[in-house]
Amino acid sequence: MGQIITYPDNHEPDRFTTAQLDWLPWIAPLDEAALTDRHYEGLVDRSRSKSAYFRLLARDPEVLGARTRTDKDIFYSKGGLPRAERELAAAAVSRLNGCIYCASVHARFSIQFSKDDGDVTRLLERGTDAVDKGRNGAVVRTAVALTRSPAQFGEADIAALDDAGFKDDEIVDLIQAAAFFNWANRLMLSLGEPQES
Repeated sequence: MGQIITYPDNHEPDRFTTAQLDWLPWIAPLDEAALTDRHYEGLVDRSRSKSAYFRLLARDPEVLGARTRTDKDIFYSKGGLPRAERELAAAAVSRLNGCIYCASVHARFSIQFSKDDGDVTRLLERGTDAVDKGRNGAVVRTAVALTRSPAQFGEADIAALDDAGFKDDEIVDLIQAAAFFNWANRLMLSLGEPQES
């Protein structure tokens, strides 16, 4: 087994933020110079080779490739749920799971696409219960319900989204965004720690 990397001088951020953060791996990522064509296929985007997180996941390039294509299909597809709301779902899941790094990334994206930081700021500063009105409230409630107990999510939750004006394809996108980020948070939280830039 490889050596576990520790960072005794790192003071992890202790609050949720929209600031740019870094991430430090506990298991050595591949060196960028050691990446092969197979690794680059798994990365999908060559620029991801700059990220220690993606170079770590590139140890299994086929799984990383499937993960990255799934991410792109959920967050970058045309139509369905607006991108700002997909990102809000990812930020809400990350806030509830305690993933400060992911919450910062997806909060910034949500603000970028919505051009409004009010609900995102409330989410980060006060928690998921602080966003409870309108479409954003429905997005956050759904993300929270799927994070707390996916088996409890059911017909009544779908009906509430339908009543709130969400179309079927938007509901599917919302569920996929929340589900994907529950998985992504577990990888990020289990493999390393955030660092203030």
